[in-house]
Amino acid sequence: MSTSPTYPLRIGVLGCANIARQFIRDVEPSKAVRVVAVASRNAQTAQTFAAEQGVARFHGSYEALLSDAEVDAIYLPLPNSLHAEWAMAAARSGKHVLCEKPLALSVADARAMFAEAKNHGVMLLEGYPWWFQPQTQALQALLQGGAIGCVRGVQASFGFSLGNQQTNIRMKPELGGGALLDAGSYPLSLIRLVMGEAPERVMAQANWSESGVDISLTATLSFANGRSAQLSCAMDTAYHRRATIMGSQGTIETEYLNHTGNGSSKQHGYLPSELRVRRGTGNTVPFESVAAATGSGFRFCAEAFAHALARQDDAAFDRAAQASQDIAATLEAILKSARKGRAVSLA
Repeated sequence: MSTSPTYPLRIGVLGCANIARQFIRDVEPSKAVRVVAVASRNAQTAQTFAAEQGVARFHGSYEALLSDAEVDAIYLPLPNSLHAEWAMAAARSGKHVLCEKPLALSVADARAMFAEAKNHGVMLLEGYPWWFQPQTQALQALLQGGAIGCVRGVQASFGFSLGNQQTNIRMKPELGGGALLDAGSYPLSLIRLVMGEAPERVMAQANWSESGVDISLTATLSFANGRSAQLSCAMDTAYHRRATIMGSQGTIETEYLNHTGNGSSKQHGYLPSELRVRRGTGNTVPFESVAAATGSGFRFCAEAFAHALARQDDAAFDRAAQASQDIAATLEAILKSARKGRAVSLA
């Protein structure tokens, strides 16, 4: 790793999307990170956005932000199709990168992004906010502690209703749209976390929109030792987000939300996220609710990123990099399977 960055970590935001507004708002109270600059391809847009978000500096081009010596790392919330290009440009500029999911549109791009980061002594992290929730730490403790025995299978889903389909970037194939990349990457990230590896084979079926993206998709993932997972995602249903993890000796259910809270205005309306465990094989065994601290997944993620950089924790970044590459390879295989109408094996 390159020289440890300053603390708090000075972050520049590459782009002025709505998700960038939420990120800046949620990390503002943190002592570990500080958003110091924003950039747009239009100087007036950048200036207005910076003023609205209370950010001190703005840049009228992405290149200018990457040249800013007062920025240690960038948060990259650009459309999916631009992640690889700008993550690698940031790495070449010596900036660490916290990238929105999905990291890339292909496993080749994902590998190239991590190689570029390594070559320039910086760290790249794919930012799934739910990964960094205290609830997820509690989930991992249950799995690692043998609360449900050996994991046999996972069912995970995420879906919502998409408004403004004519203009929404999620409907544009050239920008990396579609239900799988936007919504399905979340249940897949949970499946990867639970299984600890990529599947051996996938079989998928999709419903396609007029624009050419998948509006909904289901997939079966086959793993070593007879384990399996089912994934579903949609952009034409009522909101739902849930996962069930089936073990030899019990079951875990979770909503694995990105952001958690009690629904109050002080917590930006973030809702509670259920995590419960049944320690036993029979239907007479009651579920136990598992409590965990709540808050913004953006803040948890950004702070974990900053702390790992400060510790120069290469091993943590390597583990995350392997997971991200497995996810990219699996997303690519699932889409190929849906298009071809046949099972696809992962090398």
